[in-house]
Amino acid sequence: MKKTFVSFAAILIFASCNNSKKDFDASGSFETEETIISAEASGTLKQFEIREGQTLQAGQSIGYIDTLQLYLKKKQLEAQIHATLSTKPNIAAQTAALQEQLKAAQKDQVRINNLVKADAATAKQLDDINAQIEVIKKQIEAQQSALNISTEGITQGTTPLQIQIEQLNDQLAKSHIINPINGTVLTKYAEANEMAVTGKPLYKIADLSSLILRAYITGNQLPTIKLNQQVKVLTDDGNGKYKETAGTITWISDKAEFTPKTIQTKDERADMVYAIKVLVKNDGTLKIGMYAEVKF
Repeated sequence: MKKTFVSFAAILIFASCNNSKKDFDASGSFETEETIISAEASGTLKQFEIREGQTLQAGQSIGYIDTLQLYLKKKQLEAQIHATLSTKPNIAAQTAALQEQLKAAQKDQVRINNLVKADAATAKQLDDINAQIEVIKKQIEAQQSALNISTEGITQGTTPLQIQIEQLNDQLAKSHIINPINGTVLTKYAEANEMAVTGKPLYKIADLSSLILRAYITGNQLPTIKLNQQVKVLTDDGNGKYKETAGTITWISDKAEFTPKTIQTKDERADMVYAIKVLVKNDGTLKIGMYAEVKF
């Protein structure tokens, strides 16, 4: 009878030891890469239509900041450019008189040339009219050159105004709030009709289609894992059982750190651990901060 009791006690101790043995290799909690979207312009939030938990698409317009003053400034610059360009000289009109003189001289040249052939005019008369024509041509060239320089100077004078308009166009574009990435709105920091300033956070967004499990392993486990290794991720299914999901190791720390108080390791005696990241596809059941275990 005594022998039976000892055997039974040994079985209980053995079973207890087996039950206390960890059935996972690492543990941690889920996190994700969060992006804070800030205002790129200053003014009143005329429209800001998002809510926490809403799924947004990259390129989706979600609101705009008041742009009236920017628009009026742009119209003012455009009017200045128009007024400046209106002072450009009319080259054709300002050389018209010389062009008429040239035409008249060329007619005289033809007539005198015919008279010379008929011995009714002298060669000097023909030379004089030829010289007169050359003088008029040079006057036209000089006047056109001066007018072209003046025109170019006026045109160049509008360049700074054009650059200011381009800057305003950029500010006007940034006044429209365009969501940059696919994801879910985690936190909303502003409301419509509030004042926004450049750099003020508007909302926080993250792509929850995949989450990152930051887990911790001991130094003894470090040689047994590698990047892109497929692992099993276990999470509580809410019914006292574990749900198994496939994961991929995407990062392994090369520096040890003290074991976080909230983290269990396979070897409870480990004082130093290494962090790893496991990418897990999210079917909607995984949440940021949720605890999970990993099996290699």
